[in-house]
Amino acid sequence: MQETIFSYMDPAPPCASENNILTGLTVAIQPNLSVRGWPAQAGSRALEGFTAIEDATVVERLRQAGATIKGAIYMSELGLGLTGNTGADALKNNKADIVLITDNLGESRVSACAAGVFGFKPSYGIVSRFGLIGLIPSMECCGILAKKLADVSRVMSVIAGNDNRDLSMPDFGPDFGPESGFEFESGLKLPDFSRVFEAKKPARSCGVIKECLEIMEKDEQSAYEAAISKLAKRGIQPIEVSLEDFNMVRTAHNIIGAVEASSSAGKYDSVRYGHRAAGSKNWNEMYLNSRAESFGMPIKSYLFQGAYFQHENYNAFVDAARIRRRLSAGLDQALENADFIMLPTIRKAIDPFTADTVNEIYDSFPWTPIANITGHPAITLPNMLTCKDMDLGMQIIGPRFKDANILSLSAQLKDQA
Repeated sequence: MQETIFSYMDPAPPCASENNILTGLTVAIQPNLSVRGWPAQAGSRALEGFTAIEDATVVERLRQAGATIKGAIYMSELGLGLTGNTGADALKNNKADIVLITDNLGESRVSACAAGVFGFKPSYGIVSRFGLIGLIPSMECCGILAKKLADVSRVMSVIAGNDNRDLSMPDFGPDFGPESGFEFESGLKLPDFSRVFEAKKPARSCGVIKECLEIMEKDEQSAYEAAISKLAKRGIQPIEVSLEDFNMVRTAHNIIGAVEASSSAGKYDSVRYGHRAAGSKNWNEMYLNSRAESFGMPIKSYLFQGAYFQHENYNAFVDAARIRRRLSAGLDQALENADFIMLPTIRKAIDPFTADTVNEIYDSFPWTPIANITGHPAITLPNMLTCKDMDLGMQIIGPRFKDANILSLSAQLKDQA
């Protein structure tokens, strides 16, 4: 019988190390995360027949900590959107304890809603991207899906940290900085994920983005306000914050993402690896025909958009970069006044797993891309924001590099829910 969840399963998983922090934990990955000897086609014909030659840093660290990498799930092409992605199914059917999904637009958080589990996107730069076959280098993160918040914390304690093979990572200090409640020392230090479930000073305020409320549908707004009211009854008071560029998140992400994708995908030329079109008369024709055959329509459209903004309308890219900077600064300022920002994760009546155009893909991710643009950590909590019996996913965004505190806050909220 054909496997419907895994595109590849390890026929002989290595024996897990005993008494390590992740011993007994089974992990499923996407085939854009390199595992030596495994197919690594990233859901694209452009990488047809490609086999990884070494382990990604994340895979290496998981195995060293005792986790079993079970296999690779099906994924959308090059990780854009969730069409065909089976990560949620792997958890719902108890095929894995943890699923790693590349988060470009919010894929890990939206998948979490479908599975009724936790979906965590770390701060950009806290987890190595070495060995990841990526698409949008400045936004993509290794997202984590898990039924247990403790498993998210354990995985982060293993995979987070410096890697000199990923030059996009900042240089974290050698030791853990003291964390007390939601007040932190200045300076860039790696969070201490071993202290997530210690008693913390409870959060007292929740940021509500005014511009987000204005574009919600009526019943979504009612569901959101009901969730805010429940938090208020637990002593977490809503604070209205304003991000004037919030309605430009989608446009800025689309422009910047497409430009980066267009550059990233330039290496898929059919010369060194991947699909090669037959019957070409010369090298140039082979290159053009192979590129035409290698990508599905959403990715092909995305790459065309990127080429347009690179070569025909570069000013739009510059404007998008400026908007990105303002959004990042605005979110930082909002988080100085509130302990966290709360948003929904998904909209009702939109199925992200069937989106087959760029517009439909972006329609499926209305509230999540802001954390990818700004690099802030975000997590989706299940069954805390519902609309007509549909879980819209309570999404919490916190300060950059304060990932452990966001997990601590999540534990507090779920204990009180």
